[in-house]
Amino acid sequence: MKIQERTGVGAGRSAAPAQPSVGDRLPTPPRERKPALAALAVLLILVGALGATMLVLRAGDRIEVVKVTGEIQAGESVSDKNVTSVMVAEDPGINYIRWEQLDTLKKLKARTTIYSGTVVIGEMFTSTESLPAGKAAVGVALKEGQYPTDIKSGDTVAVYNVDAPSGSNDDDTSGAASSGGGLLVDDATVQKKAEKSDSTVSTGNLSLTLLVDEADAAAVTKAAAAGAVAIVHVPNKQ
Repeated sequence: MKIQERTGVGAGRSAAPAQPSVGDRLPTPPRERKPALAALAVLLILVGALGATMLVLRAGDRIEVVKVTGEIQAGESVSDKNVTSVMVAEDPGINYIRWEQLDTLKKLKARTTIYSGTVVIGEMFTSTESLPAGKAAVGVALKEGQYPTDIKSGDTVAVYNVDAPSGSNDDDTSGAASSGGGLLVDDATVQKKAEKSDSTVSTGNLSLTLLVDEADAAAVTKAAAAGAVAIVHVPNKQ
């Protein structure tokens, strides 16, 4: 009888282990904090903000410099008529000519041709007269009718000796002068055009400085001294 009672008591129980109630669960361990990563993230944010601020400040750091508005030939100087001022971002690596240095710049000579629209830098100018290798500067005085009225600095011209007989050559000429017909130089460059005074306007005379090959300089000088030089505007061969 005792054996049967014990069996009857356990007959209604499940074989599966009883699940613990919600209140009996073990607590979850807290997440491990990583202060180094948090500090790095904050540092990156600060660096990015600082960089953006520096860019904004740098963009606002502008200076007034000299810009060419009219072509300047080698050996010429700037004037109030061929320059203007522009604002650019300051850069210690670029030798800009500041607008307040314009009076000093007027005393210098261009090393090479400086084209309109160029923001000039100090390396473009020199305190001494500079000519390209193999070239010579020759001054000529022309009478009205011996030059095109629209001639200007930088133009390419052919130079003629108007007193030379057609088909003959001057003994002192060479290079392009050997082509005859009074032609002395077929591709001279007008380096400088003198400003007209009241007297030159009334007479029509014009003074030019021509850039020619050294081999042609003697012939052009001789013809210019005799008042026999005439020039013709021709296309630039370069």
